[in-house]
Amino acid sequence: MSSLGYQRIYRALMEARGIACERAFLDDECEADTARKPEHPVTYESLRPIEELPVLAFSVAYELEIAGVIRMLNAAGIPARRRERDGRHPLVIAGGPLTFSNPMPLAEIVDAIVVGEADARVVDTLRACGIGVRAAQLDALAKLDHVFVPTHHSTLPRVGAEDDAVLPAYSAIRTPHTELSNMFLIETERGCSRGCSYCVMRRSTNGGMRIVPAEVVLETIPRDARRVGLVGAAVSDHPKIVPILHGLADRGCEVGLSSLRPDRLATLEGFVAALGRVGNRTLTTALDGTSERVRETLDRRARPKHILKCAELAKAHGMDRLKLYLMIGTPGETDQDVDECVGLATELSHILPLALGIAPFCPKRNTPLDRAPFAGIETVDDRLDRLRTGLRGRVDVRATSARWAWVEYVLAQGGAAEGLSVIDAVNAGGSFRAYEKAFARRPPVSHRPLPIAAG
Repeated sequence: MSSLGYQRIYRALMEARGIACERAFLDDECEADTARKPEHPVTYESLRPIEELPVLAFSVAYELEIAGVIRMLNAAGIPARRRERDGRHPLVIAGGPLTFSNPMPLAEIVDAIVVGEADARVVDTLRACGIGVRAAQLDALAKLDHVFVPTHHSTLPRVGAEDDAVLPAYSAIRTPHTELSNMFLIETERGCSRGCSYCVMRRSTNGGMRIVPAEVVLETIPRDARRVGLVGAAVSDHPKIVPILHGLADRGCEVGLSSLRPDRLATLEGFVAALGRVGNRTLTTALDGTSERVRETLDRRARPKHILKCAELAKAHGMDRLKLYLMIGTPGETDQDVDECVGLATELSHILPLALGIAPFCPKRNTPLDRAPFAGIETVDDRLDRLRTGLRGRVDVRATSARWAWVEYVLAQGGAAEGLSVIDAVNAGGSFRAYEKAFARRPPVSHRPLPIAAG
């Protein structure tokens, strides 16, 4: 419920005539412990077992969430393999952020995939599901633009973009029982005008950045909302972001923002001051690459002077900490690049307490770095150790697992066979070793052609 995309689809279905929608979730304890058997999933609204519903529509954010789809199906007694289901079972559909890059690992799991944006398309998709028996449903789905039906299609369609009239997406439900407690979410823009070579939301994916006018953003946010989240791939690039923040500050709102770019924070007059007015105590942005040379290869605009200016502005406006997101193991990276990162991070820590959130680089389909190699688990761990050693006692360094980044990489570059491997791994307990064994039983990902249309 902290996903604006999830809430947008829920709102679209609830507002459509003749369609009813209930929510279901994989239980939290199961997500935290892959060895734990999930509770039998039931809908939140009526406690109805999900296997009794005619259609199950999953929102999948990224590759490692495919395991969650399988675990929910297993827990409901629904075969995870598409070919083992028939008219007695719900029709299973997937959509979400994963479809902007490579949803092909889902092809042997789900009956249809809605590729790209689905604000309005999801209603047409669900209406097609109401046509006759299973074969007729699949025929109807296969005729829809940007809907991939594995039994009918051999290649994915291009990423779909909805009409600008559907913007902005905003919260359907506010609740304290969620990660972003009582926060009203709204998008200020959709897409991105930048060309970062690793990003699936870069300008070429679905037409670049589409701006929601500032007055529409402010009018859509309820007057009683006290916590607001501004969402988008490039929120800080909105031309009126500072006036939006001041407008919300005047209402007494606390505001969280996604995707703050260091060059905008450093150069846009009054931006960091406005963030302070809406309650930001930590300034969060992205360093992305370990060195200036690496950032050039990633087509990033951020320069050390921008990062240093961000730290100075954050301190000047009473913020407590600077947090930077960083990728490690990017193509061509060396130990010298890591050492440069140690030097810059050390300099920043002298200005303001610093935290680094680090993720191993994972090349994605539909980006210029598609098919780039994964650096390797040992290499990534060695560079993380080098970074931690260089910054020990000065910077808080937290990194995601290199092992699970490798699993993500195999799936990101994989196809239907890798999806079947996820089923095997989940059924074997879901450990990293289970994934290693499951992938080893099938040909290496680099040896198989990938049926995906260029975005």
